[in-house]
Amino acid sequence: MPSFFIQTLGCKLNQLESEAITDAFSQAGFVLSSQADSSPSVIVINTCTVTSKADQKARRVIRKALHDYPDSRVLVTGCYAQLAQDELYKLETDGKKRLFVLKGINKDDILNLPKYLDNSDINGALKKLTQTQKAEGKERNGIFQFNPSRFSGHTRSFLKIQDGCNEHCTYCRIRLARGASVSLDAEEVLSRLRILEQNHAEAVLTGVNISQYNGAGINGNSAFNLAQLLEYLLSGTEKIAIRLSSLAPDRIDESLAKILSHKRIRPHFHLSVQSGSKKILEKMNRSYNGETIEKAVSLLRRAKDDPFLACDIITGFPGETTADFEETFNLCKKINFSWIHVFPYSRRPGTPAYLFTDNVHSAKVTKRVQLFTDLARQGRADYVRRWLGREVDVLIEKAKTEKFSCRGISENYLKTLVRCNGETLPPGTVVRCNLLEEGNFEDFDVVAVGG
Repeated sequence: MPSFFIQTLGCKLNQLESEAITDAFSQAGFVLSSQADSSPSVIVINTCTVTSKADQKARRVIRKALHDYPDSRVLVTGCYAQLAQDELYKLETDGKKRLFVLKGINKDDILNLPKYLDNSDINGALKKLTQTQKAEGKERNGIFQFNPSRFSGHTRSFLKIQDGCNEHCTYCRIRLARGASVSLDAEEVLSRLRILEQNHAEAVLTGVNISQYNGAGINGNSAFNLAQLLEYLLSGTEKIAIRLSSLAPDRIDESLAKILSHKRIRPHFHLSVQSGSKKILEKMNRSYNGETIEKAVSLLRRAKDDPFLACDIITGFPGETTADFEETFNLCKKINFSWIHVFPYSRRPGTPAYLFTDNVHSAKVTKRVQLFTDLARQGRADYVRRWLGREVDVLIEKAKTEKFSCRGISENYLKTLVRCNGETLPPGTVVRCNLLEEGNFEDFDVVAVGG
């Protein structure tokens, strides 16, 4: 039987879309293989372009697939494929024409492509697909067709409610790859969530910028914002827990905080902060300041009892002085985030910041990244210590990975080693656990006992 392997680079949205691609190949009769153990008929690489390192990693993965699997066809999609199709085709140097890049409005073709594949002839399959669509007068499926019926790689389910972004941040290339913000109609979101509820304890609502959600309301009436959507979803479901992907600080208000206090909203929030310096935020074209960030955090902590709060920070942005860095660092220290995802600034072609000339010396950037990393580790350790002795729900992800132990993720996003006393706890099970002691913070955050 034909086989395939998929490698995902980047964000939760890419993970969801890869699950949909996996589902499409499986339903067409392809067998999901282990890339290390076989030579798949087709290798799919879902790329990211958020930083130059993401681009480099994508190129490295593609070259390795072409080199290690000379009999496989390599199909590349994702954000990097959207912006660098010609550049990617140059990676194939042996003249065998085994590399195929799907970009732009053709991206969703990958969901229909598998049923037309014959001996992994991707060019022929694409022609057949185009001919069939034209003959049947079918319109393109669109970005919200990435809606897997099953999740082979995750115990948590993902639900894409939004794509694209209307912001014009000077450093960001993702908006160039994904386009303007679009939202899935609220009734369709609820319909999909109800299906997920049948087999999953938790769903992650994801998108490029879900704070910009603006989907059609009930019966196509006036659009819902994110708070209205969440209220509608919670009233229309019974038990599934909801976790949110990244939120914009300036979109967190009283109405959103009120609905976030619901018991089925997970106490874990990630803020797209990027900087705490007023000057740098303005230069990034971000529409808030440090006070906005503090207010957002205050609202979230009022909504939930000591939630896990994470943020993104870009350091070394052009023109970032020592004072700008300290303004951001001190803000993060004052807020005491549970985790900080710190990124050294990466110049992205096609963005306004690419032309900025007041770059920060690499040695300074490296030092600042390390300081933020140390602060992040301290914040995570502090957070775990505050929760020792308390009970939380843990979603089991791996059963018995160690003797008498399972692995899971807690409701407040702690990687948890659960002592299950010999009991079999299959992935997807939710267990009430008492948090006992700190973990090693590399492999897991906390040790707990189930039951």
